Amino acid sequence: QVYLDESGGGLVQAGGSLRLSCATSARTFRNNAMGWFRQAPGKEREFVSLINWTGGRIYYADSVKGRFTISRDNAQNTVFLQMNSLNTEDTAVYYCAAARTPYCSGNECRANGMDYWGKGVLVTVSS
Repeated sequence: QVYLDESGGGLVQAGGSLRLSCATSARTFRNNAMGWFRQAPGKEREFVSLINWTGGRIYYADSVKGRFTISRDNAQNTVFLQMNSLNTEDTAVYYCAAARTPYCSGNECRANGMDYWGKGVLVTVSS
């Protein structure tokens, strides 16, 4: 059974930073690309960032490029999302996801191309 355990969410003021973590099993981590999506209240789930299984290919949504950094630690079987310069529009539930063959085009990856999902972690940015 695949698990994706997110952590690191919380309340932060605009301009601040948070780092999200997503831990999984070694088997899942080795064989899958890992990504982050988010869903704000009243909005559809949207792509944030994804890193392939080697770490050699990374995608960012235009809305977070230059502010967010995705990385993966093979020793810890964990993917991280460092979020800097947060603004109120970043408020959302952030979901970790994994896929063996994600569907990505340009700078975007599709949510329906992901195979596994975490339960999500809330990030709230106050003004």
